[in-house]
Amino acid sequence: MRKKYCSGPIVSLIMLLSLISFHAIAQENNSGQLIRIETSLGDMVVRLYDETPLHRDNMIKLIEEGFYKNQLFHRVIRDFMIQGGDPHSVGADKGQRLGSGGPGYTLPAEFHETLIHKKGALAAARKGDQVNPEKASNGSQFYLVQGRVLSPEEINILAQRGVASFTEEAKEIYTTLGGTPHLDGSYTVFGEVVEGLEVLDLIAAQPCDPYDRPLEDVIFSISLVK
Repeated sequence: MRKKYCSGPIVSLIMLLSLISFHAIAQENNSGQLIRIETSLGDMVVRLYDETPLHRDNMIKLIEEGFYKNQLFHRVIRDFMIQGGDPHSVGADKGQRLGSGGPGYTLPAEFHETLIHKKGALAAARKGDQVNPEKASNGSQFYLVQGRVLSPEEINILAQRGVASFTEEAKEIYTTLGGTPHLDGSYTVFGEVVEGLEVLDLIAAQPCDPYDRPLEDVIFSISLVK
């Protein structure tokens, strides 16, 4: 009887500590506004980073305005990324060239060493350095990184050539999950896919025309997860 009496509080304490620990981890993993990208091939949930408030708030504003309704992923490159956010893509004719549209403004770059182009990263598209030396982001166009898994040797070569720099954590991510490290520090990363990476892979595998537009339209709309 005494053994049973003593074990009860101990078990309860262990369970309480476990629940507190789980709740803390859940809070950390779920921090940041969630958005849902509903596509004709499935849904993805993306967490927007609080570390990039300009891009976060702009995305939320556009979603609330209904900007991202029935658009197309107009540029898809397997093992690289899928791109959308051009308002001209709504109802676009087959074969129409897309990618020049936006809301009429740009956003200042928001670079952070810890926010990298890992698989599933949400990043802002932009014009090239020749006409955009400040690396300002297009106000609405974005891409989701698919990339690929790199070997440690490839990581070392990129670092030696000055193409990218890597923290130990970044090396681990790029050699396990994968991504596109050569884009780090050049394009603003402002979120990541937390559900539906398989949908990203499915979209990236679509056959495309010579301009990287899928032959069969991949339509999407974005909403806030309340």
